[in-house]
Amino acid sequence: MIAIVHLWRLLKWGRRLARSGGLRPFEDRRLPFAVRLLAKVARFGTGAPTTPDFAAGLAAVGPAAIKLGQALATRPDLIGLEAATDLARLQDAVPPAPFSTIEPILNAIYGGDWKTQFQSIEPEAVGAASIAQVHKGVTSDGRTVAIKLLRPGIEAEVSSALATYEWGAGHIETLGGEFARLRPRAVIATFKSWIEAELDLRREAANASELGEILAGEPDYVVPGIDWQRSTRRVLVIDWIDGVKVSDRPALAALDIDRPALARVLVNGFLAQAIAKGFFHADLHQGNLFVIPPGNGIDHARIGVIDFGIMGRINRRARLYLAEILHGLVTGNYARVAEIHFEAGYVPPHHNPAAFATALRAVGEPIRGRQAKDIAITDLLEGLFSITRSFDMPVQPHLLLLQKTMVMVEGVALTIDPHVNMWEVAEPYVRNWVRDEMGPEAVIADRLVLNARALSQLPRIFRQWVAENPMPGAAPPQAPLPPLPEKSVGGWSTPWLLLAAGLGAAAAVLLS
Repeated sequence: MIAIVHLWRLLKWGRRLARSGGLRPFEDRRLPFAVRLLAKVARFGTGAPTTPDFAAGLAAVGPAAIKLGQALATRPDLIGLEAATDLARLQDAVPPAPFSTIEPILNAIYGGDWKTQFQSIEPEAVGAASIAQVHKGVTSDGRTVAIKLLRPGIEAEVSSALATYEWGAGHIETLGGEFARLRPRAVIATFKSWIEAELDLRREAANASELGEILAGEPDYVVPGIDWQRSTRRVLVIDWIDGVKVSDRPALAALDIDRPALARVLVNGFLAQAIAKGFFHADLHQGNLFVIPPGNGIDHARIGVIDFGIMGRINRRARLYLAEILHGLVTGNYARVAEIHFEAGYVPPHHNPAAFATALRAVGEPIRGRQAKDIAITDLLEGLFSITRSFDMPVQPHLLLLQKTMVMVEGVALTIDPHVNMWEVAEPYVRNWVRDEMGPEAVIADRLVLNARALSQLPRIFRQWVAENPMPGAAPPQAPLPPLPEKSVGGWSTPWLLLAAGLGAAAAVLLS
């Protein structure tokens, strides 16, 4: 029965997607016959255009599909560069829910009357997306804030869609071959973690708070403060940022600011997140970034950031590898970059490191020393994905997310300063970080930490040894008690009851 529900949803969504031509790529002869047949049946009679409009198709499917499209835009290796480029323009701007439907929710959240917490809330939303919408307001103590609220009924709609996505991804992966290498279940799992975080605005508040701490040393990269007392799972209240959206190009062009300096702030702020701390804002498109003009005692422009639903994490070991890879590509040390890939397990060991280094050189040399505006990102990514296919590299979702964000940051930096060279800006930061993290002092510090952790285990090891090796004269261990007779409860024997209970507990942990 569950399978029928999932199939019905997929067919209904497929029909909507087919109207925009979004299923035409699934009619490729290289795909299994069943996949091609379903795509053709779904398209039949729709008058679908020859050139697919993936963004419009997913927008017609619904809010969860819009979010999935944004996630897939970060995976050109999975859906192809053409489709990823089309999905990159997918904006989840939708008509806002009227304030008359929002106000009862606000009243329920704030104990019956939202006016106990706010002097005013503008009824017209300043921004609306598929998951939430934002209103400008003033708190009871006079602070101007942004109030983000989940759209009514969005949780149930997303939950049902996620269940079907997971079901479909599992079946696709069983086809094996390229489908298995691209790990669609991992893609959906990553997407699920993103969207679940967006559905709990307390987690978004925590993301913003953590990012603010990370960027405390970058005063020109502004993260708004959180109003924890007024924020809940369904409402997020943060400081209002007075600035010009980077997406508003005419207003941005009118500003009298130091553009090269501001571009450096953007790039170094991102590196401080991703390389130094391993926690980064993963949705740094132009609509989420503001230029804050000089004022309030500050004589230069700053960068402001909003929308903390999608964040990325990278552990320290991966960051070290990444920093070395970036530094190696910037300096042209392709042999070292190849060694790192093999050490990290990114490339299967049966391949030749020297051949891999040569493949990297073919991609890296054409861009070295050139300004970002002169580099075709599409060609660069196509070269990198060609390498992953040729060398059987398993997909690393967290690195792809980082890669996507780097491309976004580069695009925003070029909007601010068309002459910026992101690699030149990044190289000193990465070089200094690698030196600090891999120099003699860092190595000694890491060993001291490891040794301290090992010493802390000695008491436990000693107690365990004493328990297993009692001293002479100690009381002999007691003989084991006879086993209890096997009892039955409702036709279930005791061992089966224990097994069922254990499986239930495991399922509860996995699903929590």
